[in-house]
Amino acid sequence: MASLVLTDSSQLTALKIFDSFKCCNFEYFVSNACTNCLIGTYGVVYKAKNKKTGQMVAMKKIRLENEDEGVPSTAIREISLLKELRHPNVVSLEDVLMEEARLYLVFEFLSMDLKKYLDSLGPGKLLETNRLKSYLYQITRAILFCHQRRVLHRDLKPQNLLIDEKGVIKVADFGLGRAFGIPVRVYTHEVVTLWYRAPEVLLGATRYSCPIDMWSIGCIFSEMATKKPLFQGDSEIDQLFRIFRVLRTPTEKIWPGVSHLPDYKATFPNWTQNNLCTHVKNIDKDGMDLLQKMLIYDPVKRISAKAALIHPYFEDLDLESLPQV
Repeated sequence: MASLVLTDSSQLTALKIFDSFKCCNFEYFVSNACTNCLIGTYGVVYKAKNKKTGQMVAMKKIRLENEDEGVPSTAIREISLLKELRHPNVVSLEDVLMEEARLYLVFEFLSMDLKKYLDSLGPGKLLETNRLKSYLYQITRAILFCHQRRVLHRDLKPQNLLIDEKGVIKVADFGLGRAFGIPVRVYTHEVVTLWYRAPEVLLGATRYSCPIDMWSIGCIFSEMATKKPLFQGDSEIDQLFRIFRVLRTPTEKIWPGVSHLPDYKATFPNWTQNNLCTHVKNIDKDGMDLLQKMLIYDPVKRISAKAALIHPYFEDLDLESLPQV
């Protein structure tokens, strides 16, 4: 597939960006094999090779709502900001390409995601403590980097965390549909998981911020420890009730303002006990304390990425062994 590449887009205006599509010519080889493509929420992801450098890349084709109108200049400018998210634990956006009315995002390629890795461990085998701790630290460090730049992920889950053979884990798929305002068409057959969604979002909050990502990290922390998703709801109300059963039903006392959220109901069943520790094994006392802080109902009180990184749980982690920032 021959495409037109955008280079150094962060320095260009929308007009210059579209001009660059006309004057630059670059080619990627995309395999047509079924094993090299995935249907995602916003389009198809292909494994491809840069014909010039031989570098393997992941090429995400994004389908737009109004394909006849092309890509809005505002979307292009905001994608440019994504190219500036350079961090050892963030999958880098290498290029933005345009072909007719289709948008292609070219990312560095990693062959394994966290979900597949956990599944590959086999029955009865859990993630070793040092690796669990290292992965959690790297994920949190990446999210802190993004939060400091006013970028929310919004859709953290094991499938969006990519790993390599050196023990490096990288955050991918930065919720482009909402965080960056691209008018994408959500594929109707794709089930968007609720399992890692923060309770304030489930209860209809329209204003939310960094704490929603920290809730997701808490859910992922638990899953890395047990190999099982902590809250496996099949609808929004089922998801809420599964959370309530483990952490107790939220009240105004523990979460001021919860009763004013749009989807809160005074008739919710009243679970009164927090029994998280009975659901999550394989982490020590400090780990359980950190997990509880990540899963605090009140977003104002939920631990931040910055505070999480200095939690005692990480005291014995060899930071020198991690990719350097």
